[in-house]
Amino acid sequence: MKISVIGAGAMGGAIVEGLIKGDYIQNEDICVSDPVRATRDKFADMGVTATPSNQLAAQGADIVCVVVKPWLVEQVLTGIRDVMDYDQQTLVVVAAGVKSENIKQWMTKEGKMIPTYLVIPNIAIAQLASMTFIVPAIATTQQHTDQVVKLFESMGKTIITDEQHLGAGTTLASCGIAYAMRYIRAAAEGGVELGFKADDAKAIVMQTMKGAVELLEATGLHPEAAIDLVTTPGGVTIKGLNEMEHAGFTSSVIRGLKAGAK
Repeated sequence: MKISVIGAGAMGGAIVEGLIKGDYIQNEDICVSDPVRATRDKFADMGVTATPSNQLAAQGADIVCVVVKPWLVEQVLTGIRDVMDYDQQTLVVVAAGVKSENIKQWMTKEGKMIPTYLVIPNIAIAQLASMTFIVPAIATTQQHTDQVVKLFESMGKTIITDEQHLGAGTTLASCGIAYAMRYIRAAAEGGVELGFKADDAKAIVMQTMKGAVELLEATGLHPEAAIDLVTTPGGVTIKGLNEMEHAGFTSSVIRGLKAGAK
């Protein structure tokens, strides 16, 4: 299977890095297009095909991923429409807020539509650890869906959702990775105040977060049930948790997520 990624900025570049690090696609079957010479050279040095031409990238790929800023999607799609084979190729659009009805207007050719998916990963895809949302949007079949899911499952975990919930998914996982990093930063700063060196504090917090995730995955416990395992009566853990709640910890997280979803 051949994959093309049009646009190798922060997210597009992360997808290409994930494809290269994974074992689902061979490097020689990956093509990336980007207007920036340094970006193309970077990925060419990694063994993939790199071109400044979106049309060249789009031709011959089984899956074409358009990963550009939302306001550039129309320009890119209309630029590659005429060279795409609607019977053989699948289109993946990675751009927050772009609606399938708009894509249909831009991509309809001779009364036909190419199978199209709206996809939102997060930047951890570069480390094969993304949480990726997939919306079968236009003219898709189960075969197409299985193909797209397998591609992104090779770079993390996926969930199939509908277009209505894509914004919420973006906030929870794509924006959410930034929220998690903000917690790491805050906890690490607290660690420094408690007497650890900055790098040590960061390492402690990161390993603790990793352990929390692996514990929940291994046991299937609800987070609150897992919390109960370490909150002894009158202990330091419950005192710390209560102090965080007095400062609005849970409320602020929920409010942040809701604000991001507007």
